[in-house]
Parts: sequence; C-alpha cells; structure tokens
Amino acid sequence: MNFDDLDRKLRIHETLHDQHVLPGIRIVIRLDGRNFTRLTKIEWGLEAPFDIRFRDAMLATTRHLMDCGFGVSYGYVQSDEISLLLRADDGTFDRKVRKLLSVLAGEASACFSLAMQRHAGFDARISQLPSDALVVDYFRWRHEDAHRNALNAHCYWLLRGQGESARSATARLSGLSIAEKNELLFRHDINFNDLPAWQKRGMGVHWETYEKAGRNPRTGEATTTQRRRLRTHEVLPLGESYADFVRARLAE
Repeated sequence: MNFDDLDRKLRIHETLHDQHVLPGIRIVIRLDGRNFTRLTKIEWGLEAPFDIRFRDAMLATTRHLMDCGFGVSYGYVQSDEISLLLRADDGTFDRKVRKLLSVLAGEASACFSLAMQRHAGFDARISQLPSDALVVDYFRWRHEDAHRNALNAHCYWLLRGQGESARSATARLSGLSIAEKNELLFRHDINFNDLPAWQKRGMGVHWETYEKAGRNPRTGEATTTQRRRLRTHEVLPLGESYADFVRARLAE
C-alpha cells in the first residue's frame, strides 16, 4: 500500500472526533497544574499556603500564554490555575478544540517548568459560553473560588503547623462556616481581611494601549506612537465592580 493510500486510511482516525467552536461562542480555556499539591508541598517544599516564587512563576506563565500566538484578551490566575478569555474574533487553529487545548497546555507546562527549574505539567479544559453574561459569571465564579480556597488553605496550614495530621486538619475544618474559619485564624493573630489581595482573589492580566515617545529619524521631530503591553492587576475589584472589570475585557 502506497503512502497516499495509507494516509487516507489512517488520517480519519486522528480527525474523526475533531470539534470546532462555533462562531459567536466565547471561548475560555482553564489550565490546572497536574499533581501540584504533591509537587509544591511535598516534593518541592514550597512555603504553605502561598509561596512568592510559585506565584511569580504562575504569573509569568499567564503572561506568556497571552503573548504566544493566541488572541487572549484576559488572563486570570489563582493558586495553580489559569483562565484565559479568547477574543471573539480569534480564529487560531480554526477554533479547533483539540489544538487549542493541547498547544496551550504544552506552552504552560514548558514556561512554568523553566520558571521553576523543575518539571511540571498542566492539563486544559474548555468552556464554550454562548453569551457575554456567562463569561462574566465564569470569572466571578473563579474569583469567588479563589477566596474560598484561600480561607480554607490558611486554616488548614495553621492546623498542620500546630502538629495536626492532614486527615485531622481536614476533619476539623469540615462543616465550619466562613465566620468560624475567620475566627479560627483570628484567635491565632491572623486577620484574613489583611492578607495580600493576590492570595484571596487571584490576579488579572490584560492588554492596554499606551503612547510611546520617540523621534523621527529623518526629521528629528518628536513623535508618539501607540503600543500594546500587558498590565497585571495584583489587586482586583470586588463584587459588581469585578463584573464591570470583566465586561471591559470583553469589549477589548
């Protein structure tokens, strides 16, 4: 059997289940670190519950993903996950789900591994959202998830630091209300409200346009040109103000 016959026979097994995101559907890709709890706390021995070097590596990875060939208008990072909003008009890889997920997961894994100088991997999933309102709800969901996870993490590692086992600490926190968890921290001189905003609510990255001063090399006259750059928000707005913040990213 010649090559062309083999190609026709076998290519279909690669492409039979290829899916493309329909025009008009908003795309959000979420990337999660694979086995990061084990890696960061057991194998790497990073500071718990939050580590500055890890935070910076996640932020660097987010910024890389926004500038590596995809039309990403907003990146949100919290803990070990990154959410990317693609522009409505982005047609990278013809919006093929398999390519979007595999390439972004690969880019994230490579960038983060280089930043940490240790091997690490990410998986990726896609949300196909038929309205801008659902996009806003998605990012509010992850925003609130960050807050919940941060509170749980600070309580959990407080108990672990007091000598409790993983099982015992988890059991003690099970069923506690948000107020009770805050009170647990407060009894040990930790005011959750005073902790850094990036720990409690994650960080956002988006593109902004700015004017750059220059000089015409031929005439010597002063000129200004418009450029684009990534802007990082370590402190994000809350509640409806955050919803407005996400709507502004949708309009970009």
